[in-house]
Amino acid sequence: MNTEILGIIAMFVITLVIGIFLGKYIANVYGYKKTFLDPVFAPVEKFIYAISGINAHRQMTWKQNMYAMLTINLVWFIIGFFILLNQSWLPLNPDGNPDMSPDLAFNTAISFLVNCNLQHYSGETGVSYLSQLYLMFLQFVTAATGMAAMAVLFKAFKDKTTTELGNFYDFLTKSIIRVLIPVSIVVAFILSANGSPMTFEGKDHITTLEGQKVDVSRGPAAAFIAIKHLGTNGGGFFGANSAHPLENPNYLTNMTEMVTQMIIPFALVFALGFYLNKRKLSWTIFTVMTIGFLALTIPNIINETNGNPLITQMGADSNLGAMEGKEIRFGSAASAYWSIATTVISTGSVNAMHDSTMPLSGMNQLLAMMINCFYGGCGVGILNYFIFIILAVFISGLMVGRTPEFLGKKIEAKEMKIAMIVALFHPFLILVGTALTAYFPEFGAKTLNNPGFHGFSEMLYEFTSSSANNGSGFEGLGDNTPWWNISTGIVLLLSRFIPIIGPIAIAGLLAQKKYIPESAGTLKTDTATFGFMTLAVILLIAALSFFPALTLGPIAEQLQYFSH
Repeated sequence: MNTEILGIIAMFVITLVIGIFLGKYIANVYGYKKTFLDPVFAPVEKFIYAISGINAHRQMTWKQNMYAMLTINLVWFIIGFFILLNQSWLPLNPDGNPDMSPDLAFNTAISFLVNCNLQHYSGETGVSYLSQLYLMFLQFVTAATGMAAMAVLFKAFKDKTTTELGNFYDFLTKSIIRVLIPVSIVVAFILSANGSPMTFEGKDHITTLEGQKVDVSRGPAAAFIAIKHLGTNGGGFFGANSAHPLENPNYLTNMTEMVTQMIIPFALVFALGFYLNKRKLSWTIFTVMTIGFLALTIPNIINETNGNPLITQMGADSNLGAMEGKEIRFGSAASAYWSIATTVISTGSVNAMHDSTMPLSGMNQLLAMMINCFYGGCGVGILNYFIFIILAVFISGLMVGRTPEFLGKKIEAKEMKIAMIVALFHPFLILVGTALTAYFPEFGAKTLNNPGFHGFSEMLYEFTSSSANNGSGFEGLGDNTPWWNISTGIVLLLSRFIPIIGPIAIAGLLAQKKYIPESAGTLKTDTATFGFMTLAVILLIAALSFFPALTLGPIAEQLQYFSH
């Protein structure tokens, strides 16, 4: 067990070290500063701009940037919807997988478009290789979309007063060419070298040691798995996701995938400090996020490594921890760490079944997605946290009698209204969706594998995962139905674009305002005191919004669990 804990510490430290260096590189990329890779990537970008007609030097307002984001995402959705509906007769389908139903294609296309990758199908039988390749393309562009939006936010606070907030297409292209593709190649090479398949051949026919003939699915998995983690996407090439031995063959690949999915969320926090030359602010933000992350991770590790007490009472050996739904090659501790890392950020990939974790572990996984700003996904984690900074600045200003300001810009009523709408929209989508499903038995009860409190948790988890653009699930749920596909698809769309447009609108409004130099009366936002205030605001909104629902689900299950 001590070795497992050391492995977890090593994963976090490696992620932090890489994140700092990658953050400086990303800040230089978005700041148009020279990097050592310019001779390689600059010609590629020029070629893309030449064939696409993009004027990378054209400066856009915040509204123009958001319009560009929405229109290009609409095009990607239409293409994906068509491919999924017609994959049976399209090329690269050696296993003869059938077309998706319209409601499933609708859900899948939206899910991969919005960085959620909520999968109501099994990868081996649900999609063709062509569909997998297009979904892999979406995993690149959706991660880059969040990063490009975050770059617009950075630009808003770089200049003292401006309406010119960069170029969405330029930021998008740079994110893919200079960050996502090169790192994905390195990760894919590591995975392929350790046994993840990288082929366009169909199923392999093997004979087991027992003499049985088995068809084993394969495909271009290594490349898909690399970007699924680097882009905090999470879509599994195989149905069991990273619990599958071909997606995640050994402990080395487990560490690789774990570090990969967290390095960009870490890096973007530090990129903020390097870009704005406010490193103390980035460390304050990172510290608050890490406190929240550890507050969820440590209890989960303890819960899962201690094992299931009811099974222990039956005389079973629990030295390995609560191993139901977990892989022996990873262990309970590493699986518990992954379960929070993947829900704190918006990856949603799993190396163990969350449905099998202890009730309070499931609660922490839910909380990680409900809070949705401790590190967060590619770019959108910073945007979500920015909303809470605005709220904390305003509340703090009222408490100490100072004008609420952030980075030299006054926070006024319009910014506060937008911030409150965005902050409350997330719980609104989760709670309304869960309530409607619970109220109508044909939508909810008939699709559950587990009745009672755990069944409620399954429904709550599905809408929480959708609203947080996460994609993981309590897989006792029979979610491939028209209700689940359409309802979560709508939640996915709303929960992706409104939390991006809202912060960018605030940043755009603030960028237009007159810059106010820092003075003795300025409320400092890079101190431990303000960091604690931001954390308090985050936890207060989460508690008021979600405690009643958690009481009906995992908390009630925990009380019932130990009443026997």
